[in-house]
Amino acid sequence: MIALGIEGTAHTCGVGIVDGDANVLANELDMYRPEKGGIHPREAANHHSDVVVPLIVKATQAAGVDLADIDVISFSRGPGLGPCLRTVATAARALAISLGKPLLGVNHCISHLEIGVARTDAVDPVLLYASGGNTQVISFNGGRYRIFGETLDIGIGNMLDKLGRELGIGYYAGPTIEKLALGGRKLLDLPYSVKGMDLAFSGIMTAALTHHARGESLEDICFSVQETCFAMLTEVTERAMAHIEKDEVLLGGGVVQNKRLRAMVNTMAEERGARMHVPEPKLCVDNGAMIAWTGLVMHHAGVRMEVSETKVDQRFRTDEVEVLWR
Repeated sequence: MIALGIEGTAHTCGVGIVDGDANVLANELDMYRPEKGGIHPREAANHHSDVVVPLIVKATQAAGVDLADIDVISFSRGPGLGPCLRTVATAARALAISLGKPLLGVNHCISHLEIGVARTDAVDPVLLYASGGNTQVISFNGGRYRIFGETLDIGIGNMLDKLGRELGIGYYAGPTIEKLALGGRKLLDLPYSVKGMDLAFSGIMTAALTHHARGESLEDICFSVQETCFAMLTEVTERAMAHIEKDEVLLGGGVVQNKRLRAMVNTMAEERGARMHVPEPKLCVDNGAMIAWTGLVMHHAGVRMEVSETKVDQRFRTDEVEVLWR
């Protein structure tokens, strides 16, 4: 079987095509880049509306398939920005109805985990999901994907982007912060905000900006933010692994492309006698292939949806989904 998935939870519109063996036949992306400031949901939705059809055409051409060859259509039902979700949902519904194909709305967070398991050697891992809008530690337990820890305020990626904007180093600042951190030497005092199994990042950004106002270098600020935030993420992930006695950790989300975060988690895993798994870079970020694969997995498990059941959900919780396929 072949599935086509459309991603559109935030800044990225993506169309992916996969087969039943999790081979990625196509994975086309187009990112909304605001001229200034952060993401404006309506502007991002307009971007998705402009690019989704060309991306579908591009993906089918890259995969070497016709739309008639597609067996399942899926889309990111949530969580995410409402206007963006509604735009891609409309595109997916129109495509599915016109082709007479099954339609499935999938949970974006679960899709990161499913594609990671399919494309690595992971079997039953704890997922550290670190992206712009989401930061969660997730694993399968008792018929659902449970959240063992999450952000209490903003996602780690959003915090890094907001910090970068305030520091004048541009938006989508994660790669720039990573590069600047390589030149840092001084570990500045920042709040280590782990609350039980949950985390908070906004106070770290405020403290980092205070250090900036006091004349500390960008390199030391970026170094300190990375060391503090990534240590928090690693700690919560390790405690989740210990709690549910799992020896695999899977990384997902755009922020996990950061080499320092990977190094910290890998060291933790090795010291526990565990293994770390990371899918290829284009499958870490938001993408259509992960949506397509999750839709295909759900379809094989017997999940079916009427069009009326595919309403988007901006706050679609990971643990709301009954997982029939594991």
